[in-house]
Amino acid sequence: MPTLVLLRHGQSQWNLENRFTGWWDVDLTPAGEAEARAAGRLLAEKGFDFDRCFTSFQRRAIRTLHLALEEMNRLWLPETKDWRLNERHYGGLTGLNKQEMIDKVGEAQVKIWRRSFDIPPPELADDSPYALVGDRRYDGIAIPSTESLKDTIARVLPYYEAEIAPALRTGERLLIAAHGNSLRALEKHLSNIDDDEIVGLEIPTGQPIVYELSDDLAVRDRYYLSES
Repeated sequence: MPTLVLLRHGQSQWNLENRFTGWWDVDLTPAGEAEARAAGRLLAEKGFDFDRCFTSFQRRAIRTLHLALEEMNRLWLPETKDWRLNERHYGGLTGLNKQEMIDKVGEAQVKIWRRSFDIPPPELADDSPYALVGDRRYDGIAIPSTESLKDTIARVLPYYEAEIAPALRTGERLLIAAHGNSLRALEKHLSNIDDDEIVGLEIPTGQPIVYELSDDLAVRDRYYLSES
């Protein structure tokens, strides 16, 4: 039976500071490191093992994966990193404090930028200190200047179909350590969640989500491991 575990990275420094992060590469806080390790211990205690792992190009997800695998004594597992599992790009909101933006433009506007399905935030300016032009990890990649959740889904799902689903169909047990919105894209597809409902799905940091799948990748069960 194919098994897929989704793990949102532990608390990052900008999660703590209540800032829009997106593609900017911030690290975990000590609390986030503890969340990642706790996730790994829980997976080991519940008898989970994996054949392959996937993560993004962003350190908060990569380190979460490594800390969890270290607790499982599985650092040797093969892993694949891909930019298409990156967090949603928050455009011109990157680096800004969420409450300060609410105070500036109103809660309704910020909610539209954060939670609408297909309305992206303002584009990131070319001269922004958070622009990623010249970052060699993205050589040859058309870096977005902003993304809606719909845009994020449009890059995550083709990657899932091309790289992740074929491995699941062979029965491989997979762990994906990624981000709130890239994982939201996967959950929308796997659980067949409507456009207007997916924006309200909250994915907590450091909590493994287990998908038990049939051979055709239909969902047999989905649950938080901490509640099993």
